Amino acid sequence: GDTKASSQTKEQFIELKNTFAVKLKRRRSVGQQKGGTLLGITVFVCVEKGLKLKDQAIHLSNLSEDHCDMWFRHIKDILNGFQNRPKSLKVIVNPHSHKKESTQIYHEHIAPLFKLADIKTDITITEYEGHALSLLKECDLQDVEGVVCVGGDGSASEVAHGLLLRAQMDAGRDTDSIFTPVRAPLPLGIIPAGSTNILAYSVLGIKHPVTAAMHIILGRLQPVDVCTFSSHSQLLRFGFSAMFGFGGRTLALAEKHRWMPSNQRRDFAVIKTLANLKSEDCELSFLPLQNPKLLTQEYNRCLPKTNNTDQWKTIQGHYLNISIMAIPCLCSVAPRGLAPNTRLDNGSMALIAVQNTSRADFIKHLKRYGSLKNQFNFPFIETYTVQEVKVRPRPRSGWPDDIAEENVDFHSRRSSVISTEGAYPWNVDGYLMEIASEVHIRIHPQLINLYGRNIEDF
Repeated sequence: GDTKASSQTKEQFIELKNTFAVKLKRRRSVGQQKGGTLLGITVFVCVEKGLKLKDQAIHLSNLSEDHCDMWFRHIKDILNGFQNRPKSLKVIVNPHSHKKESTQIYHEHIAPLFKLADIKTDITITEYEGHALSLLKECDLQDVEGVVCVGGDGSASEVAHGLLLRAQMDAGRDTDSIFTPVRAPLPLGIIPAGSTNILAYSVLGIKHPVTAAMHIILGRLQPVDVCTFSSHSQLLRFGFSAMFGFGGRTLALAEKHRWMPSNQRRDFAVIKTLANLKSEDCELSFLPLQNPKLLTQEYNRCLPKTNNTDQWKTIQGHYLNISIMAIPCLCSVAPRGLAPNTRLDNGSMALIAVQNTSRADFIKHLKRYGSLKNQFNFPFIETYTVQEVKVRPRPRSGWPDDIAEENVDFHSRRSSVISTEGAYPWNVDGYLMEIASEVHIRIHPQLINLYGRNIEDF
């Protein structure tokens, strides 16, 4: 017989939990703002391709006004009922990050999606370093349901620090002794637009601004551990990861060459610091995680609150680099993470101490980050799972170290010598911190929510 072309309509399921907007679709003539012939409704959904999320428009044809209106309202009600989806966001854009493309990334790729999802946005373009911090300490966050940062690690870290500092101020917490911080009341979304995007990478698994936006729009929250960095019992900063030694010196050198393009500046700093590789004489004291099997919720209840001195361990030596990381720190140069043995939310930090060794061996260790081999499988590297660390650099200012404590004049003179010449560079989430004395780092389980997911579950 004769074959007829059969047109089959393919059935398609739209998961409403992945739907983020619905619009009535009309055909309008050029310049026509309102009215027009009704063609049906368009549903906007989030599509997953591995770790990447994209937006897709699905058109449902129907010419009946009543029918479309009913469906439109019904879908809208369902969408409004989903929890954690923000209706209003404070957006902070750092126009100077990386190749200065963050403003363009936001306006071209992100703002239209927020608009589609009917999210109100209040945008600040930062004008100087510390602008985001002073803004978050003062601005009215009453009507905001989330904060979004468009930039790299420096910007994201500053915004997280600002949010947490604001939370302490609002709760009337004094931050000048060993205090217990309160959680950040607002979640933080990070749209990656920097030269390093370790924070975004760690909760998205990918450097892709639209993926970040979709997690924010759909209200997907991931609790994340945060560290406090203090010195002399004064809080210096909230952060997620820190490097002392090679990592700190590389950043200090890169900061001095701000005039170079970011990628060039980073490579230059790494090569120059490697050429001039120096170890730091340090004492590390740490409190090992008592029972890594404990879940984080129980973690708070079961931990011995007394800091028994016998539980603290102290090691001493000459170290090329010390990393302290509360999150895995995924990035393009380390696909498994700079600290693959810690999780985003398990209430522990990885302490990675690289002892003095030859430049060739140190470079071998650095190169391993880019591979899937274990980058710590070297005799000169020690790794620990900890909940508290104190890093005490031993002065290199030429003063003898063992003069009696009573000699106060000498001591005040000595510490002034150290602080002017011997402030040590720390790299906290890509932010340069220069500190002359001991730094005390503590982990605080799940202190902030970031929009994203736990990649390890994938």
